[in-house]
Amino acid sequence: MVVVYAGAMALDITGPIEVFDTANRLLPPSAGPYRVELVSADAPLVRTSSGVSVEASPLEAGRGPIDTLLVPGGWSLSEALRDQTLVSWIGRAAARSRRVTSVCGGSFLLAEAGLLDGRRATTHWAYCEAMARRYPDVKVDAEPIFVWDGPFVTSAGVSTGIDMALALVEADHGAALALETARFLVLFLKRHGGQSQFSAVLDAQLADHPPIRAAQEWILDNLHNPLSVADIARRANMSPRNFARVFRREVGTTPGQYVERTRIARARELLETTDLTISQIAGRCGFAAPETFFRSFGRTLGLTPKEYRHRFQVISPSGLIDRHHETHRSPA
Repeated sequence: MVVVYAGAMALDITGPIEVFDTANRLLPPSAGPYRVELVSADAPLVRTSSGVSVEASPLEAGRGPIDTLLVPGGWSLSEALRDQTLVSWIGRAAARSRRVTSVCGGSFLLAEAGLLDGRRATTHWAYCEAMARRYPDVKVDAEPIFVWDGPFVTSAGVSTGIDMALALVEADHGAALALETARFLVLFLKRHGGQSQFSAVLDAQLADHPPIRAAQEWILDNLHNPLSVADIARRANMSPRNFARVFRREVGTTPGQYVERTRIARARELLETTDLTISQIAGRCGFAAPETFFRSFGRTLGLTPKEYRHRFQVISPSGLIDRHHETHRSPA
């Protein structure tokens, strides 16, 4: 059951729904399909933030046991948080739900209803600090794309609701169906919940300040080497102290943290697209020893390099795509 409100983000709603609908089409006839219902205080037609309207039943129609309750985010979240009818309904509905989920800012509504106190949760990276300030009893984790704590599953920004929905399908019907659903939706890969919101693409974004940008480009070209702050600062023609200060201002992190994150991003790429050994990847990414690589990788992603490769490698030695799914069924 999806509870929607005026100004909710359309993709927060439709992304997970498309996952469930696709899974239904791939399920064997003997399996119970997902049945999606939309309810809203703004029924029957609810206008989302993009102007697309969705049809919903009144909140009163959402009676009885609920398997999965899903709460989306949206640009009108501040108004939704002031809607005590909506917040109270979410609290009551959660009590009769097997699991309660949110996409993006929807976790604010769960927290407003008191459902996340003492639990780990996430939201869009841009609002994690605001959520932690507003709800100090919630253990806000800004890194993962989704967090599963007991019956509560909170996902990060917008498209991560699709990743969360795939994880729900996997929990209900197994990894094979989840992977087949991801393939049918032409998703690049099915991301594990521990994967960072800050993807390899985001990690590689370069600063506007020319000396810092030049230093970042040099880092990318020299990840296989030891990279001290003094060495990087020389590339920017700055003193180490001034370089560290300006780098943090321009990039939002320390040079050391940036180097580590960039090494991990490169390692992820090699794990996904090559059959190099773990030791070879550690060396190419500048880790002094495989043990150092293991610790850094686990701290960043919550997975070992071997686990990450098993989940996300997209080529095999034979060149075949997706070594995790050996057979493919056409939808009935």
